[in-house]
Parts: sequence; C-alpha cells; structure tokens
Amino acid sequence: MSLKLYMDENVHGAITIGLRLRDVDVLTVQEDGYSGSPDPVILDRSTALGRIVFTQDRDFLVEGSHRQTVGIDFAGVVYAHQLMVSIGDCIRDLELITKLGNPEEFVNRIQYLPF
Repeated sequence: MSLKLYMDENVHGAITIGLRLRDVDVLTVQEDGYSGSPDPVILDRSTALGRIVFTQDRDFLVEGSHRQTVGIDFAGVVYAHQLMVSIGDCIRDLELITKLGNPEEFVNRIQYLPF
C-alpha cells in the first residue's frame, strides 16, 4: 500500500507538482481548506486523513516531539530543511518513501530528509 502525503503550506509548489507527475498521492493544506491552521490542527487533520505530513517548517518538529513524549498518536512527519535539501532530492526521496514505505512504519515518527 503506497503512502499518501499531506503537504504543509510552506512547501515549495514544485515539490508537489513533481510528485504528482510521478503519480504520488498528494493533498496540500490549501486544497484541503486548512491554510493558516496551527501545526497541531494540521497534524490532527493529516492523521484523520491517513496522510503523512511533509513539511519544511521546523516548528512541526516541536509538535511531533511533544506528541511522541506524551503519547498522542499521529500519522507521521517527514521534514526537510529548505536550505539543506534540493527540490529534486525532496521529490526523489518522497517518491521512494511513498512507493516503498508502509503507513505503519511512520506512525508517531519523524523522518528527516535526506536519508
């Protein structure tokens, strides 16, 4: 079963487009009507949808770590620093994650890119 991504609003649009061209199931926060929502709301929404959040917002790491500490389940977060990982590398790594990964592998987990 391939993974589905929920793109945080700060993610460069070229990443979303590149993934869609590779047949990756991607939904953006904007398309879902959650633009401007706080990180906890976005993480709750992604979990309800069964989608892993992809973000380039370091604040998401704080929320994910908090949930790990207190035992609040979430679907997973994949994080890439905007200055450390190129758009092409993000697309490549996210395509691999979505096509080879299992949703259970990402529950309550924060994955950093690049691998």
